[in-house]
Amino acid sequence: MEELMDVLARLSEEAARGVPVLVEGRSDVKALRELGINGFLVAVRTSRKPMADLALEFAEMTDEVIVLTDFDPAGREQAKAWAHELERIGLKANLTFWRYLMGLVGSFVKDIEGLPSLVETLMRKAGHKARVRVGDHIDTCSIACKIQGKVEL
Repeated sequence: MEELMDVLARLSEEAARGVPVLVEGRSDVKALRELGINGFLVAVRTSRKPMADLALEFAEMTDEVIVLTDFDPAGREQAKAWAHELERIGLKANLTFWRYLMGLVGSFVKDIEGLPSLVETLMRKAGHKARVRVGDHIDTCSIACKIQGKVEL
């Protein structure tokens, strides 16, 4: 839990700093916003623009783009394709957050839109009743210990 919240907090910081975050659809944007991640979130499918055109637009304003697709096989292929297109024109395709999240939660959720529900479930199991957003002050050490069964609930 602590590691997941840390990755989401770092993603939130990068997005707030203005680094564009590419996701597949509107529901992914909504999920990230539910988690308190704001900034320049782009739903690629909703934009109805080819990735090549989006990449050119990004190249005019930044040198890095965060790619955050779903964790299923189709999402993996999408991440590779987007990264290839971004890098083809000289942008850094940042797949770090996607890789971390896939490693941490890929066996529990298959897509970005499933993250808020997973976080809420983990928080509930750890004894937190309120919705938690990235950046909220919580005792993640005791949460992680409770989830792992080291502390009595």
